[in-house]
Amino acid sequence: MHPSRAMAGLCATVCCFTSALVPRAVNAIVVTSAPVRVNRCEPQPGYTYVSGFSPGYYPARPYYWGDPYGHLYHQYPFSASVQTTNPTLAIDYVNTTPKALREIEVGLVARGILVAEVRDVGTFSHGAEIKHVFGLHPNVYPLGTSITQCVPLRATYQDGTVWTSPHLPKLSPTVYE
Repeated sequence: MHPSRAMAGLCATVCCFTSALVPRAVNAIVVTSAPVRVNRCEPQPGYTYVSGFSPGYYPARPYYWGDPYGHLYHQYPFSASVQTTNPTLAIDYVNTTPKALREIEVGLVARGILVAEVRDVGTFSHGAEIKHVFGLHPNVYPLGTSITQCVPLRATYQDGTVWTSPHLPKLSPTVYE
């Protein structure tokens, strides 16, 4: 037998053997990045009207939920009243996954530390732009920096699947006060 034919036969045998050992993912969706893209993150020390933004989700009763850090978090209500002096956070975001989301939790990061969280509830379809304003705890200000970032912390899909950021920011001690 010619050496190149023997080598080709050996390669075919090895390739078939190794491909049988490597599992193949069928219909698997791997989310390597956040399912939400934040286009705008605008914290304010008091209410400032931002064109095109509406109030985010807030029930009629005090609003608490278990956050991705395992703590109970309280979201302050938003009020568009002129007299409102509590801080607010305007966020513009888009669901970048093909599946609809029902809950989105976003963190406000200043100086590399999480200083506030907000949670939005609804039906967030793929590609839909959401522009909401949320109330923040009065202890959020002063931020001590003009550079802030809104980062997705956790998202729940309509089917109940949950995505949690693998890189949660460090917490400020005042987040739960």
